[in-house]
Amino acid sequence: MKEKVLQAYEKLAKDYEIHVDTESGHNAYYERPAMMKLMPSDMRELAVLDAGCAAGWYTEQFIKRGSQVTAVDLSPAMVEACKRRVGDETAVFTCDLAETLPFHNEIFNLIVSSLTLHYIDDWEPTFREFHRILKPGGCLIFSVHHPFMDFKHFDRPDYFAHELLKETWNKKESGPVEVTFYRRPLQEILNVTSAQFVIDRIVEPQPDIEFKDKPESMDWYKRWFDRLSTNPHFLIVKARKQ
Repeated sequence: MKEKVLQAYEKLAKDYEIHVDTESGHNAYYERPAMMKLMPSDMRELAVLDAGCAAGWYTEQFIKRGSQVTAVDLSPAMVEACKRRVGDETAVFTCDLAETLPFHNEIFNLIVSSLTLHYIDDWEPTFREFHRILKPGGCLIFSVHHPFMDFKHFDRPDYFAHELLKETWNKKESGPVEVTFYRRPLQEILNVTSAQFVIDRIVEPQPDIEFKDKPESMDWYKRWFDRLSTNPHFLIVKARKQ
């Protein structure tokens, strides 16, 4: 499975670097605004891990807010895209979140993982590692596919199944790419999280109306606003280490 994810995102890296910020409304007007509203009001000098940095949008935001950021991704091509974005302002390197993480105990104030964890089968080792490297009182904020969305979109027969799904994405730079990821029920997401952390907030985002009337976003809003206002596509969890 890891090799399939790696192959897909090596192909998708250029699309993420060139197009996602301006052409993917699901990121720009839906997931990112909802995630950023959960960030600490003052991020100056916080030690932050961007766990699954992709082309570095979140990494750049945290740097601008004065954080001490470390960014990691499974895909070397994504790591290079992130480096091109942020230069030498932070450490960016390849890392498998399903393995033991190369960090000392209790060194981060915040771990942010955007639309990454659904590519990992077993979350328990990953969340134990997140708990180990977070400082007491530190926060974990992550977004994943909403289990209700995957259940409906793929017309699955068993909501409670933990299963591997496949979808073909057709992008400008890469052409068609098969993307594989895991679907799991809401109770599994919450129970695995709460085994290590105290859950502070659950968010089922809706499109951010701040961008609704901007020329570059109007087409996306016309297509998706009503649907995403009534059917959740992503799920966001904010939790903390006691």
